[in-house]
Amino acid sequence: MSSKQERQRAITKLIAKDAVTSQPQLKKLLHAQGIEATQATVSRDLEELGAVKVRVRDGDSIYAIPEFEPERIAPTDQLRRVMGEWVAEITSSGPIVVVRTPPGCAHVVASALDRSAMTSLIGTVAGDDTILCVASETAGGAGLAKQLSDLAGLTTHKKTTSTKRSSHGATV
Repeated sequence: MSSKQERQRAITKLIAKDAVTSQPQLKKLLHAQGIEATQATVSRDLEELGAVKVRVRDGDSIYAIPEFEPERIAPTDQLRRVMGEWVAEITSSGPIVVVRTPPGCAHVVASALDRSAMTSLIGTVAGDDTILCVASETAGGAGLAKQLSDLAGLTTHKKTTSTKRSSHGATV
């Protein structure tokens, strides 16, 4: 019999490694590692770990556990990967930059941005599919929007910082 901490550590590793789409699937994966847990226990563990369902490119929803480690800085390559994968549109107005993502994905991008140590970014507020980013005074919203667009691989249109990507990942 495993302890709660061991079980939750195993759940965290499984979710990070596999595309876990359901609690019954997670229960089977735990069983394969010799960890027995009821559906109610798995559900409670996911709740306690702060697990959320996020939609991935093929339309499936998988479990993810947001990391909150403010002292851990996200490397530029990781930020570029997250931005390229999840960001659909970036627009700025004054010192505010609005970043749009697929439904359920804003917190993933916001977490990476918060851990990026970008001096042009003061902070983020994430909803379901929208992130409000506050630009530093020196960078301004347009400067931050350009920096974020470059990281996401989006092109910037003339005289605007609005960029869009279609649902298939192509820039429009």
